[in-house]
Formats: sequence, structure tokens, C-alpha cells
Amino acid sequence: METDSEKRKRAEKRIEELKGFYIHLIVYILVNSFVSGNKIIRNLNNGETFGEALWDFGTFALWGFWGIGIFFHGVKTFHLNPFFSKDWEERQIKKYMDEEQKDFDKYR
Repeated sequence: METDSEKRKRAEKRIEELKGFYIHLIVYILVNSFVSGNKIIRNLNNGETFGEALWDFGTFALWGFWGIGIFFHGVKTFHLNPFFSKDWEERQIKKYMDEEQKDFDKYR
């Protein structure tokens, strides 16, 4: 049986994971907004139209590449794994327990 202390430690760990993700997300938005804003202003000062300045690859490259990292951080934090679901884990556990029992029974 699990004690309240163990439950609390697990809950605290989960909260730390969530805080880490949300801090990462806030930093992502703030830094990318600042970088993109500076890039757009610099492009406008170089004579580009607002549309040209906005749709420059460099304006959104950081958003995209860092966004991949945010995506995987979110998948890990929120336990969103389409390949290794809880059902898959339970089937594998049952499979290995059954195999172990067969091996044990073989030598009885």
C-alpha cells in the first residue's frame, strides 16, 4: 500500500514537471516575440515592406525549430505518447509476467 508521503512526493514531482513546461513555454513566447519583433523592425529599416519583413524565413525560423522542442517537452510532460500508451504498457507487463510464470512452472 502506498503511503501519503509517497503520494505527496509523486504529486510534487508532477507539479515540478508542469512548472518546468509552463516556464519553458513562457520563455519561448517572450524570447521569440522579441527576436521576431527585432527582425521585422530591422527588415523595415532596410527598406522592405511590412509584408516582406513579416514573411521572411528568418522571422519565424526560431519559432519553428524551438517549437519542435516545446512540442516534445509537452508530450513528455503530459504523457502523450501515441506509440507506448498505458494499454500497451499493461499488455507488455502481462506478457512478461506470463512468460516468467511459464519459466517458473517449467522447473517445478
